[in-house]
Amino acid sequence: MDKREYWRMGLEGLTVHKLRSFLTMLGIILGVASVIAMLSIGEGAKRAALEKFKVLGVNNIIVRDKALSSKELEEVRAKFSQGLSLKDAEAIQAVIPTVENVAPQAEIEVEARYLDKSAKGTLVGITPVTLKILNYELKSGSLLSQDHYNRELRVCLLGADLAKSLFPTEDPLGKQVKVEDQWFEVVGVMSSRSLYTETVGELAARNLNQDIYIPLSSFLRRFTKKELLASQIDQVTVKVSDSKQLVETGAVIRRVLDRRHYKNKDFDIVIPYELLKQEEKERRIYNLVLGSIAAISLIVGGIGIMNIMLATVLERTREIGIRRSLGAKRKDILIQFLLEAVGLSLIGGVIGVTLGIGLSQIVGHVGKFGAVISPFHVLLAFFVSGAVGVISGTFPARRAANIDPIEALRYE
Repeated sequence: MDKREYWRMGLEGLTVHKLRSFLTMLGIILGVASVIAMLSIGEGAKRAALEKFKVLGVNNIIVRDKALSSKELEEVRAKFSQGLSLKDAEAIQAVIPTVENVAPQAEIEVEARYLDKSAKGTLVGITPVTLKILNYELKSGSLLSQDHYNRELRVCLLGADLAKSLFPTEDPLGKQVKVEDQWFEVVGVMSSRSLYTETVGELAARNLNQDIYIPLSSFLRRFTKKELLASQIDQVTVKVSDSKQLVETGAVIRRVLDRRHYKNKDFDIVIPYELLKQEEKERRIYNLVLGSIAAISLIVGGIGIMNIMLATVLERTREIGIRRSLGAKRKDILIQFLLEAVGLSLIGGVIGVTLGIGLSQIVGHVGKFGAVISPFHVLLAFFVSGAVGVISGTFPARRAANIDPIEALRYE
């Protein structure tokens, strides 16, 4: 028998009982689908997490003004704390040697207008180093300079979405945008952020593409926060020179601010790197659980294939005897039944890969991150399904090959 004859006979064995073959493959289908979904969703979640924390900067520590109720805020102010301020940022820079750079910022919700168009966004007062620390990229124009900051100029950078809303057909550069009751010249447009910030620690989600960036000095002179007793600034981003010193630096920052705020808990400290490590740990646990489910499904599928192949050998005992009497060798019988088992497993693997890709895409869409389908993952799934077929089909195939031809011909 040539190879084509082996495959033809193996496939014929599968198509005789289509429903039974499908039910036999079910364990392989679910196992392979779980493997593909686990690997694709895990990789997609990993990339999304890295992107999310890249926005914040893995070498950064973020000090955020804490959201308090009016009553809590009054109590804090009565205890001599004025909330986050530029003085706090200066103290962190001056006192802690591991700090490379400090970027204070203030925020308010505003409405921006250009001619007959308007859009809501977040006005963010920043220093010249802020966008560099937070890894923001410029699409066109220029960044805010130290001269803009020192002279308190009315210039701004527009987020990508806000620029499209206000200037759908025009180039924004050099145009005057009205922010509340103040006019600002657009000197640059930011590149689109592929991922909006999600809620991370105490940092609330915000569409960064709707931001308007102006010099912090201009912000503090020209805008007043609506909230009574509000802090001077809303956030201080601290860049640490060595990532190994993040936790220790965070502890020192807390002690410095506790002393300056008279131990009032009116600020939060977020270390993105630590949150990233925690998220990776949780993801490993998730992968372990899903991997265990996939392994159990594959084992069950393998056992199912072995059981059905043993039953098939028993059903076809007389056929085996006839084939042996007509000159078929033990090797021919072994290969035929082994190919049937491997065929069941590989066809189940194909269906499982398709199902797994579909599931991972659905989960990625619902979870708002892209599942990553890697060719390596698909090849791994096929290899696993093929291996299951070989392992589970070897014993029934050997049993079929070792049947005595004379006894097989007598079998009813």
